[in-house]
Order: sequence, then C-alpha cells, then structure tokens
Amino acid sequence: MLFLAETKGPQVSLVAEPIFHIGPLTITNSNLLGFVGSLLFMYIFYKAAKMIKAGKYNRFSVAILWLYEFAYKTIVEAMSGDTVKAKRLAPLAITLFFFVMINNWLGVLPFVGPITYHGLPLFRGLAADLNFTAALAVITMVTAQYWAVQTYGFRGNIGRYIVNPFKSPMHAFEGFLELLSEFSRLLALAMRLFGNVFGGEVLLLVMGYLTSYASPVILPVFMLFELFIGAIQAYVFFMLTVVFVALVAKKQDAHGEHETAVAATA
Repeated sequence: MLFLAETKGPQVSLVAEPIFHIGPLTITNSNLLGFVGSLLFMYIFYKAAKMIKAGKYNRFSVAILWLYEFAYKTIVEAMSGDTVKAKRLAPLAITLFFFVMINNWLGVLPFVGPITYHGLPLFRGLAADLNFTAALAVITMVTAQYWAVQTYGFRGNIGRYIVNPFKSPMHAFEGFLELLSEFSRLLALAMRLFGNVFGGEVLLLVMGYLTSYASPVILPVFMLFELFIGAIQAYVFFMLTVVFVALVAKKQDAHGEHETAVAATA
C-alpha cells in the first residue's frame, strides 16, 4: 500500500498487504476497506429506497435518485431506446457504477494509509487492488458473452471467433482478431481502473510528503480532485460495461430484423 516510513519517506506497494488470516482465508487491507465500502453501499441504498418509498425527499434521496435515473437513461440510449433490454442490464451496470464510485471515494479519505497495523497500512483503496478490478472486468466480459450466447446461440458465438481457415481465410483471421480484442478489453478494463485509482493514491501520498507542514492546505485541493476522478472512473467503467453489452444487443436486433424479413418474404 501507500504509507510513510520514518526514515525512507513514501513507500509504495503494488499488491495489497495481508493483515490477518481466517483459517486459510487471507484478509488484506483492501478487503477491509472493501468491507466498509460494501456496508456503506448497502446502507445508502437501503436508506434512499426507504425514503423514496415513503415520499420523503431531501438532498440525499434526490441526489441518489438523480444519479440512478441518469445512469438508467444512459443504458436506454445505449440500447437504442429498448427499455426491456435496458431493464435487464440496469441492475448489474448501475450497481457497478455506485459500488466502484463509493469505494473510490473511501480510498481518498485521510485515514487510508496513515493508520498502520504491525507496520502495514490497515486500509487500502479497493480499486487500488488489481485483484478487485480484474474480478470486475471478468464480470463485465462474462456478461457480454452471456448476451452473445443468447444472440447467436452457443455454437454461433463460438463461430464468431473460430472459423475454418481453409474455407474462409479472411473470416478466420477476423475471428482471431475478435478473440484477441476480447482479451484486450478484459485487460484494459482491469488495468484502466486500477492504474487511475492507484496513481491517485500515490499522488496524494507524494504531495503530502512534499508539502510537509503545508499539507493541510494543499492536500484538500488534491483530495477534491481525486473525488472527481473517482466518480469519473466509476462512470467510465459503467459506460464500458454498457457499451460492450450493447454492441451484442444491437447485433441481436439486426439478427431479429433479418429473421422477420425472411419470414415476411416466405
């Protein structure tokens, strides 16, 4: 994690540090902050849902409702106005958006880094752990493949990537490129979120160390900037998830239109 050593100055660790073990299960500092973030996430939406159902609107409930409606409208637009498909994708995509944003904001708070346990930082930003961002990327790509299987069928989806090179060399090459693009999307999703969040935490640590006694004045400016970046990165991840699925959904529409045209001709 990121912390200040007494003699060596800022210390950076790319991997999450283990804090304790529960049997064979290792609990890292990113797991601890992620647990706090999960509880906060559930509490926020439980509280907001309860207030909205009761007709009680204040700045908190209106802000949550506005963000939710904004995210949902984005999904509808990506799905070309198809509300049925948008409602199917919305629970996952919007959950990812809010969960990532809340945990990104928690990672900016002043207690992340300075509080140590046996010389290691007790808390680490969840998205500053590559295991977490890789898991989210896998969820996104598996979701996209699930929609692809629904569109083309299992064998048809495999046929998008694997084509007999002797029958159609060009399509076989295109399928190989498509397969590579799926892995590149997976890698890009994981690395983009991890790199931006981890880089932001490094920036805060370095600025705090360089500004020394002036850090109480300088750091709040950078913290506000990182809060903004945290929200942007959550939205980018959300948007990429929606786009990857929408690409398959649009092909599904075209496939359906083709079948309809064939049936009408017959």
